[in-house]
Amino acid sequence: MSTVSTQRKGKPARAKPPAESASPQQGSLVERKLQRLGLIEPQDFVVHLPIRYEDETQIVPIASLRPGQSGQVEAEVLRSEVLFRPRRQLSALVADDSGELALRWLNFYSSQQKQLAVGNRIRIRGELRSGFQGPEMVHPRVTVAGTALPSALTPVYPTTDGLSQPSLRRAIDKALETADLEDTLGPEILGRYGLIPFAQAIRVLHHPPPDVSYSDLIERGHPAWRRIKFDELLAQQLSLALARAARLKQKARPLAAGAGLLLALRANLPFRLTAAQERVACEISNDLLRAFPMHRLLQGDVGSGKTIVAALAAAQAIEAGAQVAIMAPTEILAEQHYLKLAGWLQPLGVEIAWLTGSLSIKKRREAGERIASGQAQLVVGTQALIQDKVVFAQLGLIVLDEQHRFGVGQRLQLSRKGEAVKGGTEFIPHQLNMSATPIPRTLAMTFFADLDVSAIDELPPGRSPVVTKLVADTRRSEVVAHVSTEIRAGRQAYWVCPLVEESEALQLQTAVDTHLWLTQALPDVRVGLIHGRLKSDEKAAIMAQFRQGDIDVLVATTVIEVGVDIPNASLMVVEHAERFGLAQLHQLRGRVGRGGNQSVCVLMYQTPLSQIARQRLRAMYETTDGFEIARRDLEQRGPGEFLGVRQSGQALLRFADLETDALLVGQAQELAAELLKSDIGMAKRHLKRWMRGKQDFLRT
Repeated sequence: MSTVSTQRKGKPARAKPPAESASPQQGSLVERKLQRLGLIEPQDFVVHLPIRYEDETQIVPIASLRPGQSGQVEAEVLRSEVLFRPRRQLSALVADDSGELALRWLNFYSSQQKQLAVGNRIRIRGELRSGFQGPEMVHPRVTVAGTALPSALTPVYPTTDGLSQPSLRRAIDKALETADLEDTLGPEILGRYGLIPFAQAIRVLHHPPPDVSYSDLIERGHPAWRRIKFDELLAQQLSLALARAARLKQKARPLAAGAGLLLALRANLPFRLTAAQERVACEISNDLLRAFPMHRLLQGDVGSGKTIVAALAAAQAIEAGAQVAIMAPTEILAEQHYLKLAGWLQPLGVEIAWLTGSLSIKKRREAGERIASGQAQLVVGTQALIQDKVVFAQLGLIVLDEQHRFGVGQRLQLSRKGEAVKGGTEFIPHQLNMSATPIPRTLAMTFFADLDVSAIDELPPGRSPVVTKLVADTRRSEVVAHVSTEIRAGRQAYWVCPLVEESEALQLQTAVDTHLWLTQALPDVRVGLIHGRLKSDEKAAIMAQFRQGDIDVLVATTVIEVGVDIPNASLMVVEHAERFGLAQLHQLRGRVGRGGNQSVCVLMYQTPLSQIARQRLRAMYETTDGFEIARRDLEQRGPGEFLGVRQSGQALLRFADLETDALLVGQAQELAAELLKSDIGMAKRHLKRWMRGKQDFLRT
């Protein structure tokens, strides 16, 4: 047995981290770290609740540990040394009466080496893993053996770099001594919904009693968690209801149109609207007649016909003398809208402007002049619409397609371009948000509760469901043969890849390589390539060729995910389908099946599959219903994707879960409406506790 090795080569041992308490300067450092977590007032600490609990109440034998389980053991150090291959690490071997256990640290301090001196008896807590040399714990927590064991579960809090759990626990305990824990809800409400008092719930969660069920706390089934989740959902519902009430007090110009343009548009359409399209068009038309701004979400599955509904709304607004702006997140999608709308409305005399960042300076200036003068009645484009230089003469309606793909600030910027003051009254434009990602019911009840929601829940006639096939990439030659068959039959195909160029980390087949490979495998087939790194005019030219039938197979990245409409394309091949999100796969599948031919979507995957990837592919195989796809996507990834805030870093719901707590969502919605009518004081007290500084985020 060797003793703890001294430093001979390589990097020196890291210095001991500075203590977090001592001096006033150090105290201010801790305060800054707490502020980074949003912990400023005592009330903030009260609702900073544990993310999990550790059971440090007992010592278990090493032999009883199982891989994947966490446990706490006491053992003697048999060996301890710093290794330098394959990388610098601290390695130790400990033993108790039942067996031995390997320990390993990739980052460590000199103090830890002293703690692990051979012969020392230590207490170790961590998760057992299956290592290359057998069972081990990586980066376990080590303390001195023999100290008294806690009698209850130990809370583990969300923290930030450099702020230890003991420091955070002390700060929370100090805040609990002075914070206001008075209940914001009355006894009658607590009884009606079966809720325990707030103060009791908070104390249970911060300091679990010895007899509390570990599983109830971890799985958030304890009555204390139920109370906290109800409070959070109630605060959210109150905030959204107040946002809706504020919107109803705002003013917008009623857009009452004559029947001329609308009738002409309907008469010139080469198809009849579905019953669902007629229904939502009527809802939007009625909204535009009101003197407060419409704020409606139009949701519909891929190919359900949202664009014609937007065209009808635009026609009503234009005939009433207002300008309309339609903004899409990508140039390909914006161009798709422009081509469709121009085909429908330009023959009727509507002036349409096209505005994107790829236009030349001269063309952008010309478009800007037409927009500012009011000559351009309908403006279609990308985020170029929200540039400072773009000024509208009389913007009355804005349409945001795939609205969750825009940031909150971008949505507001476009709306502000339509703000106008007349006679001392401020008017803001009507707003229609469109999404091809259907919103699950629980999400609509929570984050979209301040919106009016319309759903196109049927596909136009003649659209047959797309057949979905799951194929391992070892059968690539069969897929290529299928592509060849479709092309010989006069049809077209997409082949989608997740990356543009080689990545060592992911080792995925790339669009560039696939294009070259398919060109060689199918020498008689015209193979095109499109990806996000091409210039906008190059992308537009390639899409035009594909649309006109001059390209048979289009190799692409997800730049073609939304809005591309090629009726002759009957085959979609998705390379490395296991790497795509569920909503993304559904959008890609929606690019085919738009003509009269039976269409197929081939999801080609590489094994082995993770559990989540397996669930996604199974969902795609089992259903083509966008609402069911959305429900399963919400289960897997949470609400961020639907809301356009996935990358914001802002927690959406910290404690409640939209799927498992659907009953609480309904109860919170019911109580919010009641409080705003009968006890606004209670509503404000509740919001103050839970929503300090967060109302604006939820409203957007």
